Amino acid sequence: MTRRLTKAVIVAAALDALDETGLDGLTLRAVASRLGVQPPALYWHFTGKQDLIDEMATEIWRQVTAELTELPAGIRWDEAMHAFARIIRQALLARRDGAKMVSGTYLTDAGLLKEQEAGLASMLDQGFTVATATQAYQLLYSFIVGFCIEEQAVAQAAAAGDDRYSLTSRAERVGAATHPLVTRAGPEIFADPDRRYASLVGVIVDAAGRTRDSGVARGRQG
Repeated sequence: MTRRLTKAVIVAAALDALDETGLDGLTLRAVASRLGVQPPALYWHFTGKQDLIDEMATEIWRQVTAELTELPAGIRWDEAMHAFARIIRQALLARRDGAKMVSGTYLTDAGLLKEQEAGLASMLDQGFTVATATQAYQLLYSFIVGFCIEEQAVAQAAAAGDDRYSLTSRAERVGAATHPLVTRAGPEIFADPDRRYASLVGVIVDAAGRTRDSGVARGRQG
């Protein structure tokens, strides 16, 4: 029996197709073929590829939001930011080109936006303003997406046997003897992504804490 063609069924097939072809190879024709239908059948649900990608990204965010809502009540703001960074990175890396796919997309489910209300309220209870809380998460999210795009590009190149990002290749290109500092910087850019990610997230969270502290100080002065 043929499955009823719904948005959810199409999105699931599109995410599987993404894992096989990457974002550049993702087409409505490829998704339709996977579902055993003709491409025009998809246009009952999506106006084009970008519309489909928006829904795919929204599905990723549904999964992320489900995990975020399971965080314990009363969690400290800094622990919440670290958890946010961990959960989103895992979700983006779980799909080929996941970070690139999510970047710049439109959330089609307003309910996901409404779920942010409790998190913002918690930040305000812990000394932030709406502005500083929003800025902190905007900076963190932008960093996460950019980091993961680069991380996936490097990993995919290595998996394809392309050593252009290897530390050895980089040292040879810049000349380790003549440019030792640039050579030493290589591992800080390409080696051990888990360590680098955690360290850089820590920098952002620390910076957010300083905006909180200044906000609290202003409040006390007032």
